[in-house]
Amino acid sequence: MSKAPAPPRRAGIPAASTPRPKAQFTIEEWEAKAPLSDLALKSVAAVKAASEDTPLPLKFSVDEDESSRPSTPNLRGKIGSVSRPSTPVPASTRQFASHALHPKQPVQTPQQFYDWVAQIDRSVAHSQEAHFRAHVAVVSEHLNTADTLIERIDEVDLEVGGLLEGWRSVEEGGKNLKDACERLLEERDRLLELTEEIETRLEYFQELEHATRMLNHPGESLVLQTDFLYMVERVDVCIDYLKAHRYYREAEIYLLRFQQCMTRAMTLIRMFFVGSLRALTADVSRRLSEKDVSSTAQMHLLYTRFRSVTSQLSPLLSELERRAEAHPDDLSALLSECHSAYFAARKNLLVGRLMEEIRGLDPAHTELVELTNAGCSYLKHLCTDEFNLYREFFNSGEDQLYIYLENLCDHLYDDLRPRILHETRLTTLCEVCTVLQALMVLDVAEIPEEPSDEGNLIVDFDKQKPKGLGQLHISHLLQMVLQDAQTRLFFKAQSVIQADIRYYTPKPEDLAYPDKLVDARKPVSQHEIKEKDSVSQLFQLPSLDKKETWFPTLQKTVWVLSQLHDFVKPAIFEDIAHEAVSLCRQSLVTSSNLVEQRSSTNMLDGQLFLVRHLLILKEVANNLDYTPKDAEPKSEIGGMTDTLASVLNRTTALLPDALFASLGMPRGHDTLSDSRHDIDQDLKRACQGVISFCARLPCEPLREWVDRVRAFNDARAPLLTEQEWAKQAVAENLHQIFVEACERDLRSFVTKLRLYLEDDRTVSVLVTHIEEAIIDDYLKFQNVAWNMYAGAMKTVSICN
Repeated sequence: MSKAPAPPRRAGIPAASTPRPKAQFTIEEWEAKAPLSDLALKSVAAVKAASEDTPLPLKFSVDEDESSRPSTPNLRGKIGSVSRPSTPVPASTRQFASHALHPKQPVQTPQQFYDWVAQIDRSVAHSQEAHFRAHVAVVSEHLNTADTLIERIDEVDLEVGGLLEGWRSVEEGGKNLKDACERLLEERDRLLELTEEIETRLEYFQELEHATRMLNHPGESLVLQTDFLYMVERVDVCIDYLKAHRYYREAEIYLLRFQQCMTRAMTLIRMFFVGSLRALTADVSRRLSEKDVSSTAQMHLLYTRFRSVTSQLSPLLSELERRAEAHPDDLSALLSECHSAYFAARKNLLVGRLMEEIRGLDPAHTELVELTNAGCSYLKHLCTDEFNLYREFFNSGEDQLYIYLENLCDHLYDDLRPRILHETRLTTLCEVCTVLQALMVLDVAEIPEEPSDEGNLIVDFDKQKPKGLGQLHISHLLQMVLQDAQTRLFFKAQSVIQADIRYYTPKPEDLAYPDKLVDARKPVSQHEIKEKDSVSQLFQLPSLDKKETWFPTLQKTVWVLSQLHDFVKPAIFEDIAHEAVSLCRQSLVTSSNLVEQRSSTNMLDGQLFLVRHLLILKEVANNLDYTPKDAEPKSEIGGMTDTLASVLNRTTALLPDALFASLGMPRGHDTLSDSRHDIDQDLKRACQGVISFCARLPCEPLREWVDRVRAFNDARAPLLTEQEWAKQAVAENLHQIFVEACERDLRSFVTKLRLYLEDDRTVSVLVTHIEEAIIDDYLKFQNVAWNMYAGAMKTVSICN
């Protein structure tokens, strides 16, 4: 930093010049021409205040040795003591002192006087300017002091500039040093991080030496050491790590060596498990071969002894299962060998005991239902115990386990299946299906599964392993026998339908209608009361009572379908139900013709027989749609009365297929709908036959007379009323005969309808249509008679 230039020195105070005569001004003029400011006034006031007490000048002090000649005033005294000259000293005081202005010699000449006056003027002028000179001296002193201070400030400024320059130099050096230190720290941290990463990566490679050293010390106790499973877990983690980082140098070689270590470790587990299992099996077999071994002891040997070793073997097998799942190509064979060894050992112990239990059931002579119940119950308990024991050891291999359990079940199925396939009783087959279905719905509750944690180098052996087998599905084991029973049940039902429905030959007592209905209304003695057969809930309807009055084919149809409904699949049941209903309908139509052929008076009985049984079959068919077992069966169209009303509706023949279902007769393409449609058509024809027969007897004479009149009119013969048969008396006689016939025949028809249909509402539907048919025929007769006799018979009315 360059040195600041020194300030210029101030000029000295000029010397006082000789006073010159000045122009005279008054104070007012002076103040008017040169007004002072407030600050100047304050300064004057301050100077005035300081000059009020001014001491006498030194030049007026008494000095006897002083020359009488006036001289220049002495300014060497204190500046504050200079003041204006005082009044000349009186003559009385001259005796004490002599002033410098006093003439030392008396004035004698004008020149001396002028000189003395000039001296006095100069002295007066000098005295008047004394305080200005003193002020100038003070100011000069202050200026000198200020100059000195400026010089000191310049020197200090130079020193501070030097210090600042040095501080900046030190600051820059410190900053450079700090940056260098930070770079060194960053470099150190980077090297430490790199070292840690290298050490972390090297841990996976260094684990090979530890695993190899442990596996080179064989022995049965090796797999039981705590470090063994920890080593296996670390090797597994290393394998996964090297697979994810194959680009490392020699990663493939280390990966191969780690896989070899894993295979050796899992082989040691398999050898230890197979050896332990063989030793345990041999010991259990030896003790089971002893005499007088109770069933409790057998259960203890077969299950409790095996469970006692699970705490030792289960962790090892769990590790093998985990590794086999992660590396199936290398380790799945070892796990399969363990499964095979286990199943072989268990089968060797259980087959003899199982065969003994089956022989105790006496499969050749025991009732089939009892054999199925006892044998399948025993197999269920056995399979449940085997499943639970297997789950104590393994957490995988469910397919192999079910194959093993099916092999155990085959020992009973070999005796049970021929009995089922040769069973001829339909009820027995149904009971067998009931037993099997009851056993299949009582499965063991499922154990919830939990997801496993991800593996790492830190292994937690305290956590309980999750069970992956879930629950035992006994239905898988019993499904084959159930299918055999259902297949046999289906074919047996088909044979029953063909033999007892399609090819059924009615007996004379089967066609004895209405005698069977009359006998059924008689009171039954206590000894003749029979217990009702148990049928499916689907057919437990109020309208299906009094089955003893049904035709045998209808009884057999309802019985077969009630047996099959709960034991076969819905699709199969629908097919066989369609076949049974169709064949039953055909047999009823054929049997109604046989009832009519018994005598000429049984034509109405044949039609009512068909109407009665078709109504029952219709209601049965309406309930054949598949519904859950806990649902209440319901009729599709609301019972017999609604069915008959819809069938007899005159507009049904004019409606399209889409609206036909609203009248209780759906027209679909499924098999049951087709069967119901066929029943509706036959039922409609039978009802029309009943109505036509009941209306023909009272109306037959009227119809013949009307037809004869119309034929005579067509021939255009004159004088119809002159014919003997066309007279009014004959027409009135016909009317009277018609009224009597209605009163007589309709009463008998209603009685017979109630005998067959047994429901007043259903009877009222038919009676209404019969009355409508009779009224139609009579109205035709009445219109013809009115026209012939010019309204003479208008007073005659029909009597209902």
